[in-house]
Amino acid sequence: MSRTALRICPLCEATCGLTLTIEGSRVTGARGDRDDVFSKGFICPKGASFGAVDGDPDRLRAPLLRMDGELREVSWQEAFDAVAAGIRPVVERYGANSVGVVLGNPNVHTMAGALYPPVLLAGLGTRSVFTASTVDQMPKHVSSGLLYGDANAIPVPDLDRTDHLLLIGANPLESNGSLCTAPDFPGRLKALKARGGTLTVIDPRRTRTARLADRHIAIRPGTDALLLAAMAQVLFAEDLVDLGTLTPHVQGLDELGSAVGEFTPEAVADACDVDAGTIRVLARELAAAPTAAVYGRIGSCTVPHGTLASWLVDVLAVLTGNLDRPGGSLFPQAATDRTPRPAGPSHGFSLGRWHSRVSGHPEAKGELPLSALAEEIDTATREGEPIRALIVVGANPVLSAPDGNRLDKALGSLDFMVSVDPYLNETSRHAHVVLPPPPPAQSPHHDFAFNTLAIRNQVRYTRPAVPLEPGRTAETEILARLVLAATGMHGADPSAVDDLVIGQSLGKAVKEPHSPVHGRDPHELAAQLTGVSGPERRLDMMLRLGPYGDGFGVRPDGLSLDRLLAHPHGIDLGPLASRLPQPLKTRSGKVELLPGPIADDLPRLREAMTRLPDGLVLVGRRHLRSNNSWMHNVPALTGGSNRCTLQIHPEDAERLGVRDGEPVRVKGAGGEVTAPAEVTDGVRPGVVSLPHGWGHDRPGTRLRHAAADPGVNVNQLLDGSLLDPLSGNAVLNGVPVVVAPVTPSVTEKLTALT
Repeated sequence: MSRTALRICPLCEATCGLTLTIEGSRVTGARGDRDDVFSKGFICPKGASFGAVDGDPDRLRAPLLRMDGELREVSWQEAFDAVAAGIRPVVERYGANSVGVVLGNPNVHTMAGALYPPVLLAGLGTRSVFTASTVDQMPKHVSSGLLYGDANAIPVPDLDRTDHLLLIGANPLESNGSLCTAPDFPGRLKALKARGGTLTVIDPRRTRTARLADRHIAIRPGTDALLLAAMAQVLFAEDLVDLGTLTPHVQGLDELGSAVGEFTPEAVADACDVDAGTIRVLARELAAAPTAAVYGRIGSCTVPHGTLASWLVDVLAVLTGNLDRPGGSLFPQAATDRTPRPAGPSHGFSLGRWHSRVSGHPEAKGELPLSALAEEIDTATREGEPIRALIVVGANPVLSAPDGNRLDKALGSLDFMVSVDPYLNETSRHAHVVLPPPPPAQSPHHDFAFNTLAIRNQVRYTRPAVPLEPGRTAETEILARLVLAATGMHGADPSAVDDLVIGQSLGKAVKEPHSPVHGRDPHELAAQLTGVSGPERRLDMMLRLGPYGDGFGVRPDGLSLDRLLAHPHGIDLGPLASRLPQPLKTRSGKVELLPGPIADDLPRLREAMTRLPDGLVLVGRRHLRSNNSWMHNVPALTGGSNRCTLQIHPEDAERLGVRDGEPVRVKGAGGEVTAPAEVTDGVRPGVVSLPHGWGHDRPGTRLRHAAADPGVNVNQLLDGSLLDPLSGNAVLNGVPVVVAPVTPSVTEKLTALT
């Protein structure tokens, strides 16, 4: 007999509410939850395939331990015994930094991934930390840190109220949005146009989003910062700068005007391949709109000037008075945010507090570039020990980082590696211990990270839709036990981790004058927490201490876990509102428009005005039915348009002798791959495009469907040397490549004839 259960979709950043159909312990269907306060019934192909993702037969069901060179199923106790025996001796002999930690994108899609990795890093004390952020979004974190003093203070476009939206390097009709949590992004863009608003898309590809736009600017890849700087220059030169109510909260306006003075539309036009007159129109329209928002994403982050482009997105919002303004770009306020502190000067944001051992890359937000992981393992220097042990949680850097072949070899040389992953994939196949979390239907869900980026303030929580199967261990318990095993507390009860965090958090809260629990007894507060598990008690604590919380009884109508559970479709907390100056944590207490590291990097941008490519350049692309390398093992989400092809413009195809559907060889600094050509005018001349996340052809994995149509790894074309210097983010777009048709061998020709 079937039943239904609610679940928040964890398969992309839109966080849509789902209604699951369940037969026994199997999810047999998924539809949008029409009563969900945020998504209101919207669903995409990934959400509709939730049951197929959840029930993938290739998901690991028990821990694996490497014995005599082979990975074999063992008990959870044996697995964690091995973790403790593998990690602790490395720490004790070589130091904490000899243990690396890699955190992948899936961590921000689970409760466990949000709650436990910070405890793991604090307990280990290692500086060898790498995450997916440095192949994705780190430029936005760095620019926000420099502008606002907080790397996580990222303003999002007010999609539902803006009159004018400028998208650069973003394709939300395929990605469903990123660093902007918005269920039904396509519907919101159509609603913008229906109410008379304007949509402009700047992208070297004519994406589905670009086809919806009022104006599409096919910019040359990698020149986003130049175009945005020229728009800022026009605003100053034509006296269009109008900060409005932002004026008392901003410093450095005059200095900024001088800094962008050289970036005239005429000066950048050739580099961007965008007419100077068009650039002026873009700036004037932005300034003239009643409200306007600028949104840049991965296409403008994963380029040589990613931090400058991310900074300029927000600069344009400030110069037109659209930052912290309804209809412009606003700072969300999540229910689990810390108690808002009084506005005023704070500690600010720093870069380069330490550097990587081999190439000296500066840390950003406590992380080193993922591109540097291989060399930190395989290269000896006098500057400390190489990474000898690695903890990988929900990450597949062999596919997601540049030069996967080198990293593949480096992983095989480690003394010890543990991987938390539901699959034996291109990375986890190297592990000595694999700890598989259960399917998402068997896990609770709250979006700690994405609610800080949501276009409407709301809060939702869903308990597991299906009980844990026999032999399974909750992901929260897996990570709690990993913390204990890696930090010298192996054998302690996993609840000790949650108790420790609760005790420390409440101990700090009662000492903060602005806290609703100032002066109270932390033990008495801890006793009031509800929930059936440690993670639920932590969620209850965060809700009650947060900006909408009940303050442990101080505000009877405030949030708590019990109140949230009484609203299974979520609680709407209202539209985004102006919040300045409260979110600012800069040393000045103001928006610092021209931070020193940004000013120091502008000469490098000036040099780019005269540097034009002399051949083809590569860009990536996303598919609606995938998310990085996660979902290629699900038949319902592959095929059709979700194919690993090299898109190439007809003019370039004709010049190179490339024919549609035939194999082409693509060569870059890191290696070469062969993929079928897809001749299309959807890319501009001079640009080719390969999707990210493919390359499932390595031996030793257990991904049967993905291996049957493996595609190629676009990141193998990169050698890892190209980085945005401020953020350490890998340059994945606008990189030079050489493309040529594959010439059949004599044997292949004879075979074809016979």
